[in-house]
Amino acid sequence: MRSRERGFTLLEVIIAFAVLALALTLLLGTLSGSTREVRASADAGRAAMHAQSLLDQVGVGEALRPGDRDGEFEGGRYRWHLSIDPYVDPTRRARDTIEPGAPRLMLLELRVEWGDGGPRQRLDLQSLRLAQPEAL
Repeated sequence: MRSRERGFTLLEVIIAFAVLALALTLLLGTLSGSTREVRASADAGRAAMHAQSLLDQVGVGEALRPGDRDGEFEGGRYRWHLSIDPYVDPTRRARDTIEPGAPRLMLLELRVEWGDGGPRQRLDLQSLRLAQPEAL
């Protein structure tokens, strides 16, 4: 009867605490990794939103001209670089000519970067826009 009333030994209690500590460590590691992933996803979403906003404004109310532009969003947290060049159709033959005064396609390449220290995150986008001849 005495053996049934016996409690846990010190060794059993220490092992139980060690298993609990290991499980909590794994759980907290998973949660902190998930938090980083959620933040990275939110940053990428904000970068995409800023990029879309910038591309929507290019060529509106101003002539679309070849060249490069740089800038920032949110006080420098997101940096962008926009390059505008005439589009060269890879399927067009060299002897094909473009009529003078005809609208031309312009290639817009936008790069948005963000992140502190270490390797930065980057979003690259390309778009085509039709430019009127007086804008060239």
